[in-house]
Amino acid sequence: MSTFVLVHGAWHGGWCWRFVAPALRKRGHDVYTLSLTGLGDRRHLARPGINLDLHVQDVVALLEMEDLHQIVLVGHSYGGMVITGVADKCSERIRQLVYLDAFVPENGRCTLDYILPERAAAFRADGEKNGAIAPPPLSLWGITRSDHVDFEKPREARQPFEAFNQPIRLQNQDAINRLPKAFIYCSLPATGSFDGFAARYRIDPAWRFFELQTGHDAMILEPEKLTSIFTELVSH
Repeated sequence: MSTFVLVHGAWHGGWCWRFVAPALRKRGHDVYTLSLTGLGDRRHLARPGINLDLHVQDVVALLEMEDLHQIVLVGHSYGGMVITGVADKCSERIRQLVYLDAFVPENGRCTLDYILPERAAAFRADGEKNGAIAPPPLSLWGITRSDHVDFEKPREARQPFEAFNQPIRLQNQDAINRLPKAFIYCSLPATGSFDGFAARYRIDPAWRFFELQTGHDAMILEPEKLTSIFTELVSH
């Protein structure tokens, strides 16, 4: 049995793992699917000043309160920023890091640095004006089927701007480097923000690389295939 901690991306919440978490539990694994502050079932806590540090602390607090060790820490999209920050603070609790079509940040860079420039400019303008960023069209994530739209649309929340704008500050890069890592690339349709990471880690022998020919929200579009990848990652 392995313990998975699944960290969602921007505009999402713990709800996005609804179809993956039961499949993992059915295979005998323990699964945690928290929502970051201001998002998902915690969107009622939205306020100015919610930043990346707070989202990192959300996950660190879960690991401490539940006394979790040897975890498989999965970050989707913006969640890659979060799990990197978590690994910086408590690498000793982590068995491996899994970046699901996610940002793999360098020290001193923020989420907006990795987003396509035109999209980042629009997000920044919205965030600076309103303190939070409206979700883009669901089609960007590959969500077009009516049942998927009906599931996602009412659950989205505005993304706290400072979470996108705050640079990550890493103090323990060597500890992060020592952790086993995997990258899962969602390539059809690709959002454009993760192609560079995919190209890099596809050929990096230090990483395990997987490609899913589905949209960005693979946990909703292809939950069984994603579950199979997660299972493969812990079976070796």
